[in-house]
Amino acid sequence: MDVNDMILVSIDDHVIEPPDMFDNHVPEKYRAEAPKSIMDENGFEKWWFQGVASASSGLNAVVGWPNEEWGLNPTTFAEMRPGSYDIHQRVRDMNRNGILSSMCFPSFAGFNARFFQEAQDKDLALVMLKSYNDWHIDEWAASYPGRFIPLAIGPVWDPEELANEVRRVAKKGVRAISMPELPHLQGLPSYHDLEHWDPFFRAVSEEQVVMCLHIGQGFAAIKMAPDSPIDNMIILATQVSTFAAQDLLWGGAMMKYPDLKIAWSEAGIGWIPFYLSRCDRHYTNQRWLGHDFKGKLPSDIFREHSLACYVTDPTALKVRHDIGVDIIAWECDYPHSDSIWPNAPEFVLDEMNNADVPDDEVNLITYQNTCRFFGLDPFKHIAKQDATVGALRALSPDVDTTVRSKHEWRHLYELSHSS
Repeated sequence: MDVNDMILVSIDDHVIEPPDMFDNHVPEKYRAEAPKSIMDENGFEKWWFQGVASASSGLNAVVGWPNEEWGLNPTTFAEMRPGSYDIHQRVRDMNRNGILSSMCFPSFAGFNARFFQEAQDKDLALVMLKSYNDWHIDEWAASYPGRFIPLAIGPVWDPEELANEVRRVAKKGVRAISMPELPHLQGLPSYHDLEHWDPFFRAVSEEQVVMCLHIGQGFAAIKMAPDSPIDNMIILATQVSTFAAQDLLWGGAMMKYPDLKIAWSEAGIGWIPFYLSRCDRHYTNQRWLGHDFKGKLPSDIFREHSLACYVTDPTALKVRHDIGVDIIAWECDYPHSDSIWPNAPEFVLDEMNNADVPDDEVNLITYQNTCRFFGLDPFKHIAKQDATVGALRALSPDVDTTVRSKHEWRHLYELSHSS
């Protein structure tokens, strides 16, 4: 395959929400109480809501920085590459990276709306959460038809309202909602409690909305050594997906709701072959426990419900058929520290070639599996010949890919806003 002929759909990227995001979406009577991005006395911009702050940490938007400057300190819009928060610059950066379409997870709101869950006034939080979704769907994703896959967040604190929001956004064409990997870690019932989560599971199943479980929320499941470095958290994050898979597979949700779809967002795929082999061995060997998968193996059930998402996983690609080549999907992770930009096509194809992945399977992994799983027509708005890496790069040949320090980005930002 020639790199220019590839088609890339990234099923996991992120948006740094712009300061004016609520302006056009919060009902007039609540506008004064909407979350606001405010710069503190140290020069860091933080989102405030009901007296509580949420800050974007540096690793959320380091694309375009030299990696020696990466860190977890809060940052400001002035120091970010504009594609992090500006929809027009984001599309130009996607063009340069050869990416046709992108799903963007939240930043300040949390991957699973925890910022709103922890707000004291839940009624007001629900108003703002819906406004967040309306901004994401009607403004961010709708600005460039065919270039974004809209993603909702939900009021996880109330299963009935959660189900209502699933159905509301589904009417707007949304086929994805971000949920916590391990809800019990944030004071909610676990996914073993099917009675509690039944309204949600029924709603996503009936509306064919994919439940996206992004790594990060479940860090607390790993009891780290108190003196362990941050490396432990970053490297082990994907292993938490095994815990979530266990709760949903063995807890019964995948059996009770045959139309339930789950995307393992940014979870990597290397854990899956071992996990599925372990599940099948346990099921066939430990019959005394009484589990019944109705004539199927646990691995069969997992594959029927799952989309396994990865940024880079050269070893696992070599055993892709043990995972299921029709359930693997690639993701870019822009603008996070794991992101591959601006040379994702070359990087991805090189990794595929090293694993001897044939062209038809390359297409499955880079866009076809994602589009099938989410019920998307990738060429509805953009013809196939215009959706390739080569065609998209030709749209924005002037994108500046210079790596700059955060101070240099700030200087450019100040210059552009001085007039």
